[in-house]
Amino acid sequence: MTAVFEEGDLQITVNNAENAWRFDGPGHGLSHCMRAVDLIIEQAGRYVFVEFKDPFEPGSTEREQQRFLGRFQSGGLDNDLTYKYRDSYLYEWASGRANKPIHYAVLVAADELTEEFFLTRTEDLKRKLPVDVPSSWSRSFVQGCSVFNLPLWNRYFPDFPVTRVSLQS
Repeated sequence: MTAVFEEGDLQITVNNAENAWRFDGPGHGLSHCMRAVDLIIEQAGRYVFVEFKDPFEPGSTEREQQRFLGRFQSGGLDNDLTYKYRDSYLYEWASGRANKPIHYAVLVAADELTEEFFLTRTEDLKRKLPVDVPSSWSRSFVQGCSVFNLPLWNRYFPDFPVTRVSLQS
């Protein structure tokens, strides 16, 4: 299956998946009380919950961009990202679909930040979800999570390339 989704100025092409759907939006039905990741991609052995953040979306002001980057760099977005995953997991679990391991992938389209910085954001998010669960649990809450910029995303997810719509001609 191949599908294409746009989120603002970002376009993802999902290849080699069993299914993929936009999760955030009116079809969700509980947006008044639950946060949602942008996309869910189903592969043979796992789900990938995808969240996009784009501080440089066309039309955003430099002030908005700097405010976003400041919140992101300080860990100020971690709670939002954590609740988006938790609420999405709960929704999918209650729907009977959280029956495979889940990887949470966050794309922050801020290419000027270093790879080491994204590793730090990933480690902080892993602690907040949590990835490491008590031994008394019979299953994992989240198999793993990662925070990427565009070049890192396209390196680690070659079957799900992301491009900027405004740069396509």
